[in-house]
Amino acid sequence: MAMTENQLQNVESAMAGDRQAFGRLYDDYVRGIYDFLYFKTHHKETAQDLTSQTFMKALEHLQTYDASKSSFSTWLYRIARNTATDHYRTKRSFVDIEDAWDLKDDTDLEQDADTAIFMQQVKVHLAKLSSEQRDIVTMRVWQGKSYAEIAAIVGKSEASCKMTFSRALKQLRKEMPLAAFLLFLIGRPLV
Repeated sequence: MAMTENQLQNVESAMAGDRQAFGRLYDDYVRGIYDFLYFKTHHKETAQDLTSQTFMKALEHLQTYDASKSSFSTWLYRIARNTATDHYRTKRSFVDIEDAWDLKDDTDLEQDADTAIFMQQVKVHLAKLSSEQRDIVTMRVWQGKSYAEIAAIVGKSEASCKMTFSRALKQLRKEMPLAAFLLFLIGRPLV
């Protein structure tokens, strides 16, 4: 998704030290980043904390952003993905940090009822995918990211992301009941 003229101006202003411009960027991107992190953690408070950490890191390292290398959105998602990985690396050193899918957060209190129902229906099937497949499917289906954006975020080629997505959908369709598969494709699992 291309940046709007206002977003581009906000990035430039924020890089020049305008905190209000960064606040406008936060408003533009916070929901997508939160959704991405919530889907990785399945815990509202953890996703909120990681979202905050992502934007703090972005603010601290804003001068390192290079528009010629990636879009601002891609840069933020890469920070979010690394923040989630760091969270699980420090929390549980014996677990594969790339695949935090099956981890339960010790502070898990209560998830939104609609989200819990949806997740029960598709989580079993999504758990059979690799961490990378889940990230690609999540960003493509539920966040509407282009293959170019996804490729930049996960560090793969666009063709590789398309193939991974195609294979993951084929696997899900084969294993999921049709109703659950359709819910998966049209549903929005995040609060």
